[in-house]
Order: sequence, then structure tokens, then C-alpha cells
Amino acid sequence: MDFEMTPAAEEKEMDLFRQEVRSWLTENIAEEMKESRDPDDWSVEKYQYWRGKHKELAQKGWLNPTYPKEYGGGGLTGAHAAVIVQEMRTARAVGDLSNRRPPEAMMVWGSEEQKQKFVAPLLRGEITCWQKLTEPHSGSDLASYKSTAVRDGDEWVLNGSNVFISGRGPSPNEGPDYLFGPMMTDKNAPRHRNLGYFAIPVHVPGVEIRAMDLLMGRDSHFVFLNDVRVPGDHLIGGDHQGWQVLSTQLEQEHGGDGGGNAALAPDQSLENLLSYVRTSRVNGNSLGKDPLVAQSAAATYIDSHIDKLFSLRAYWIHEIGAELRHEGGLSHLYNKEFGIRNANRVRDDMGAYCLLGIHEPLAPHEGHQEMRLRSSIALSHLAGSLNIGKVVLARRMGISRTQERAAPMRTTGAKAAH
Repeated sequence: MDFEMTPAAEEKEMDLFRQEVRSWLTENIAEEMKESRDPDDWSVEKYQYWRGKHKELAQKGWLNPTYPKEYGGGGLTGAHAAVIVQEMRTARAVGDLSNRRPPEAMMVWGSEEQKQKFVAPLLRGEITCWQKLTEPHSGSDLASYKSTAVRDGDEWVLNGSNVFISGRGPSPNEGPDYLFGPMMTDKNAPRHRNLGYFAIPVHVPGVEIRAMDLLMGRDSHFVFLNDVRVPGDHLIGGDHQGWQVLSTQLEQEHGGDGGGNAALAPDQSLENLLSYVRTSRVNGNSLGKDPLVAQSAAATYIDSHIDKLFSLRAYWIHEIGAELRHEGGLSHLYNKEFGIRNANRVRDDMGAYCLLGIHEPLAPHEGHQEMRLRSSIALSHLAGSLNIGKVVLARRMGISRTQERAAPMRTTGAKAAH
């Protein structure tokens, strides 16, 4: 399969662009502000530093490179975006502090005024947002939403709660500028027709955010809404159209953009494992000489590259503006399952050394594998549980009782949504 994003004639241009990005990151990123191996190594100073740097990146068109320039994007190609992702990861630059999915939904379903009010400042790095989805009672069943939005004149009054809301704020208990997500607007309407989708300002009375101290770190949060008032223009789409707006957001979350070109970045966990089995010595021999370890490492390598091919295929289809069928769902599901398998292989091949944290002097690769093992525990639920991923894939492949098409996305044409 060939999903080449850059024809040979453009390779030289991409090489020059890569050098430009690499040079800028080298010259403009302070060493002490780079991404730490420990996700909890975060401070108000780092947060403020990266808020400023993200504005600089946005001015160059590199923060959201494939969005149109008129909304604060870079107007660049998927190939440019891939270079930026790769170089930022290599330079340990902190990525956008906003969740990248709400702008996709608003570009499809929002009015022009809403795009200028919310999308443009988000893409320029002037404000930040998280997506507000999971409720305590429902888990992945978002259609059973119970948090309510009641119209009161020209405003909406919001009440409800959420858990496992991911994002980085100034501190563990402070959030972004906006939350985006569904609220139940009509308790008497059927599922999928009873929701609205809202932009919710965080720094207003009635919004409370608390950090969840979890095994994976402190980037997940409780959110509580208590009689929060938002203006009428903060409703994206119609007051019974929230599920459709949310579907575009979930399409991206479930692999509709091939992982947002992150698939083009190196698999650091794989590279660390291969390095470890090559260089570690057991009884005078390389650990990789053990046939069982060699077989396990080879399986890890194969799984990682299959995952990359699936992701590249979905990313390629997304970038050329074609409609995905099952490709995004397959990429999403495989990525979760392979991540769990490979985390287990790392544990088996590296043994107890993979449990040493970043502060242990004998920890391989600065403790990266220990953090990877902890984070892999959440893979079966992150961005929708495994059973949801299987249902989505079955429906797209036409092998379930019900079938569905992909939700409209920015690249496939917003006109299909209206």
C-alpha cells in the first residue's frame, strides 16, 4: 500500500520545510520548558510559557496547519502537518493545549459567526478548550446523556457532571477557557434527538473542575455544572441536533482522521524496546539472542507497523477529502488493541526494569516504559471503549444489524451536514 503524501518532485520542498521547522524549534524552545518524561511535571510557569509559544506557532501557521488561514490555521498540506508533528515530538515541544476535536465539529455545524467567535481564537492559540463527554453513570454510552440544558429567555441554564475529562490547565484544578460537549435539551425526545451541543465558558459562576488523581497521572478531571448560564449563541447547531454535531467530533476521535497525523511520528515505545533488547546483556549474550525475546520483539515491530499502515490509510483518505468507510474505525480499534498487546510484551521482555520510574537511576530510557505501562491500562476505555469501537467498525463494514455512514467532517465538505 502506498499512501505517499509528497510526490518525489515535492520531496526537496519538504526537506527544506523540515529544516525550517527544526531550526525554529532549536532556537526558540528553552531546554527547561521542554516536555518532561513525567506527565505530572507541570507548572503554572510551563503552562504560561507554552501558551505564548503556541501563539507564535499559530502565527507561523504551524499550530493547526491544515485549517484554512481565514480561521487561524496554516492553510498547509497534510505533508506539512506530518513534518511539524514529527519535529515537535523530536524536540519535546508541548503540543496544543486545546483538544483538537471541537473545532472540527464547529467547522461543519457552526455558523460563520460561531466560527469567528470560537474556532478562530482556538486555532490562533488565544483561548483553549477541552471536550466534555463522559458522565459518571453512562461511560461510553453518550446517547444516554442526563446533564441538562434548560432554555431561559435568551440564555441556557446548564446542570450536570462529568468524569475523566482530559486536558492540561494552569494547575491540576484549573481548566481551559471553554468546554465543548452535549447537554440534554428535551427529556421527552427520543435518543439521538434530545441533545444540544454547547460551548461552555469555564470562568463563570457554577463551573467547578477538580483533578482526578489516577494511576495514569493527573490529566483527568471531574467537571461540575451548577446553574451555569450561557448565551444562546453558545449552542452549536439546533437544540435537538447535538448528537449530529457530536458525531462529527466522535468521528475524529474514532479514527476518522487517521489519528490526526500522529501516526506519522515515531513509535517511541517500540524504539526503546528494540534498543533495550539489542544492548542489554544476559549471561554474556545480547538479550535479543534469546529466541523467545527475539520473537516477541519481532511481533511488537510488526504490530506497530501494521498500526502505522492502518493509520496512514485513514489519514490519507481524510487529507484528500474522500469519505471514509470502515478505515477510520479499523485504525482506531487496532491502535487500542495493539497498544495493550505491546505494553504486555514490553513488560515480559524487559522484566522488572520496565517498572522503574523516572527517578530511579537504573530505569531504562528515563522511565518511559513505566509510564507507558501505566497509561496502557486506560487504552481499553480511552476515546471510547473497545466494545464501542467494535460496534462502530461492524456498522461501517455492513456486518451488524444496523449500518451507518461516516459523519461529515471538515475535509469531506460541511455542506453535507446542512
